Amino acid sequence: MDHTGTDVARVAKMIDHSLLRPELTARDVLEGCALAARYDVASVCVKPSDVSRAAKELAGTGVLVGTVVGFPHGSSITAVKVAEARAALADGARELDMVLDIGRLRDGDDGAVAADITSVVQVARQADAVVKVIFENAYLTTDEKLRACRLSEEAQADFVKTSTGFAPGGATLEDVRLMRANVPARMKVKAAGGVRTLDRLLEMVEAGAERFGATATATILDDLAARIAAGQDSQVRSG
Repeated sequence: MDHTGTDVARVAKMIDHSLLRPELTARDVLEGCALAARYDVASVCVKPSDVSRAAKELAGTGVLVGTVVGFPHGSSITAVKVAEARAALADGARELDMVLDIGRLRDGDDGAVAADITSVVQVARQADAVVKVIFENAYLTTDEKLRACRLSEEAQADFVKTSTGFAPGGATLEDVRLMRANVPARMKVKAAGGVRTLDRLLEMVEAGAERFGATATATILDDLAARIAAGQDSQVRSG
């Protein structure tokens, strides 16, 4: 991909600035929200207890607030995931990244997995919110990833997402390609876990990802801006 033909604002709107590390304080979250607003990213993804704070901080900025449901293992019962979703939406979240029930998926209990996702999607729809289904691919076989794609589609989720960022492995190009090829065009793919550089993000875009979970947001976007500036400088000198 030609870096100088890639608009910084467009790439910024592909990024969910991640503020999920357990040790983050209220001050850290506010600083992260300020960074997200400064770069005008798509959203911040905060811990459930930080949703209200982030929503107040980002009101009027155009940066959405997202949070996680059933994070990071997906093992909460559906009623708890629904309660988490309702509380987050009431606090101002407009994007929900939910972890599917990894163990049930590996058991082959597709009905339970589908019902779990559907229940959260139904709650989100009432608030016109987006649901991203986290697979946690580091723990899954190819067949399990394919089934997760099908179940997410049947549940009418908006995104499929590679990883939480807290498992032994994160997003891979192979997984992004697989997921992109096995969900319909209306659904998007989010890559998370290990997307720390501009070059890695651009590789993931070419593989089919349209949204990224990132903590290195400033590094990625500053690098892109610098490359664009260098390209423009070159054009000026050659002209």
